[in-house]
Order: sequence, then structure tokens, then C-alpha cells
Amino acid sequence: MSWSVFMKDRELILFPLMAACGVLIVIGIFYGFAASTGTLDRLNAATTGAGTEETTSLDIVLGIALYASTTFVVIFFNAALVAAALERLRGGDPNISSGLRVALKHLPAIFAWALISATVGLILQIARGRTDNFLGRLAIEMVGGVWAYMTFFVVPVLVAEGIGPIQGIKRSASLFRQTWGRQATSSFAFMIVYIVAVILAVLPAALLFAIEPILGIVIGAITIPMAVGCVQAIEGIFKAALYEFANGESPLEFDRETLSSAYQAL
Repeated sequence: MSWSVFMKDRELILFPLMAACGVLIVIGIFYGFAASTGTLDRLNAATTGAGTEETTSLDIVLGIALYASTTFVVIFFNAALVAAALERLRGGDPNISSGLRVALKHLPAIFAWALISATVGLILQIARGRTDNFLGRLAIEMVGGVWAYMTFFVVPVLVAEGIGPIQGIKRSASLFRQTWGRQATSSFAFMIVYIVAVILAVLPAALLFAIEPILGIVIGAITIPMAVGCVQAIEGIFKAALYEFANGESPLEFDRETLSSAYQAL
């Protein structure tokens, strides 16, 4: 169903592709800062044990800023994608500019949500890295799972309802709880779709690589991002459809039975 919507608006693939380009640009900028301040040398020495220099507060700040900046870029273009998908599901005819326009309209809320999301994500990553026992890791994964369910609809809520990130988290959790209950499990898995898409994208590149390595690399550099971008686009469309369903609407191209079974009560 998401694919049928995507076929009507193929330009939606540009949102995840722009996000990828944006992340690469941000990494490049921070790489330049890190190289000029000696951060790269200190990180390399700490990783290889070749030196005695310890990481400084500047290194930590740069790392956190890089993580937050890339998170913001990804969330911003995801918000634009969801906004465009919602327009299509409501009978409109979206394009790249209309999606970006909505995302820019809610830029302060998106930026604030990116900071919150990056902070929680960083805390969870640090906790995972410092926990070496099974029960501790299980507890952290449970916290991460609860957070993921609570915030599932935050991006659609921000672009559709124009509220702040804190209210967005509360609204997202409320929508999810009212629709599928307090304890639910996903009955769909986009990771499987990602794996299949990447395999299909790698096959022609691998065959050409066996004949002409340079050509294979060039084709792979095109087909793999396109495959991943397609799946990200249909995933964004599906989330937009679930949001509409949770609000009691009937999004075009989707049937309510399918959306109601997306999650099942435990």
C-alpha cells in the first residue's frame, strides 16, 4: 500500500537522499574542525594506544555536536517526507517544495525534538557501552523500546499539529496507547525490506564488478542509495498512514484493517 502511494509521488525519494547528503556535509564540516583542533590526532592515539594524549573537553563537545547535528538533519528531512506523505494521504498532490515548506514552518520544534532525541539516544548508547551484564543490557533495551513506542508519532504530530516537542511526546504516547494499548508489539518489520532491497541493489553491481570493477563500484554507488531511499520513503508514508489512522481518519490507499493490525496487544 505504501508502495502504491510512493509510485504516485516518486520524488519523495529525494527526502532521504537529501538527508544522506546533508549528513555527509555535516560530517565533512566537523572533520575539518576536528583536524584543525587536533581532535582527530587525539582520537587516533586513544584508539590505537600510540600516544599518551587524552581527549579534551573540546573533543567531547565536538563529538556531541556532531551527533546532534546529524540527528537534526535526518529528522528535518524525515519531517518533510512525512508532511508530503500526509498531504497525499489527505487527497493532495505534494512535491518537494511543499514538504520542505511545512518542515521549515515547524523548524524550531523540529530542532528542539532533534536535541531531545539525540540526548536520549546518546545516553542509551553510553549506558549500553558501560553495561557488561545481561540483565543490565536487557533493562536498557527495554527502556529504549518504551522510548521508541512513546515517540513513534512525534514527527507526524509536530508537522501536523504544530505543537512543541514535549507536548509532542505526550501526544504521541497518548495516540499510540489509545489505538493499540499500553503493551503492544509490532507485526511488521521494515528491516527485512531494507535487507531485501540492498541485496537486489548489490546484485547487478556485484555482477558488473566481476567484469569491470570500476563500473561495478559506480553502479553500486547509484543502486544502493536508491534502494535504501525507496524503503525509507515508503516507511515514512506508512508512519504517516498510521498517524492518520490513530487520529480516526481513513488515509487514501490504505484499509483500516491493515493499519489496525500493524501493532498487536501483548
